[in-house]
Amino acid sequence: MFTGIVSELGTVTLIGDIPKGRTVTIDASSTLTGLGTGDSVSVNGVCLTVTKRGEGSFTVDAVQETLERTTIGSLTAGDSVNLERPMPAEGRFDGHIVQGHVDGVGYVRSIEAEGDASRMHIEFPKALGRYVVEKGSITVDGTSLTVTEVSNPGEPTQWFEIVLIPHTLAVTVLGEAQRGTAVNLEVDVIAKYIERMIGASR
Repeated sequence: MFTGIVSELGTVTLIGDIPKGRTVTIDASSTLTGLGTGDSVSVNGVCLTVTKRGEGSFTVDAVQETLERTTIGSLTAGDSVNLERPMPAEGRFDGHIVQGHVDGVGYVRSIEAEGDASRMHIEFPKALGRYVVEKGSITVDGTSLTVTEVSNPGEPTQWFEIVLIPHTLAVTVLGEAQRGTAVNLEVDVIAKYIERMIGASR
């Protein structure tokens, strides 16, 4: 389990091909401490398994399912990525429950500067609309954020708004986002469990 608190920005250095997938090698620093083969790492909000540990880098495999459902397939050498290790049992819970299981891909539709901060609108798949609520939590490229506004269910295009403080802009890939940038989205898993339980009890 992750919390959506990005630990550092890594840099993609190599993309390789494997049967029905690809490998991604990432340069990192603090993320490498104690990291070994078989460990999990969140890469732009996607939980991936380390398949190789190098000097100053690590490699993960992404299967076709991951490439089709996330933005991992569009990564190229030189791209920055958000990194987070799983939260240890004795760790501080600073964000919210994040599984690293992407629910859909959204697209940045507008960015408005507000001093040193930014107000961002993100278009998202309609199927996720019932899980996105004002003042609720959402994960964008692995970053735990608070929804400040959300579109009405009847609108033809569904969107939500987030406000990014200067620190978030500086230490995550969201600081590099532009209009049209694709982002991985994960909604609050608790909302999905509640929906499932209520549906089963009817």
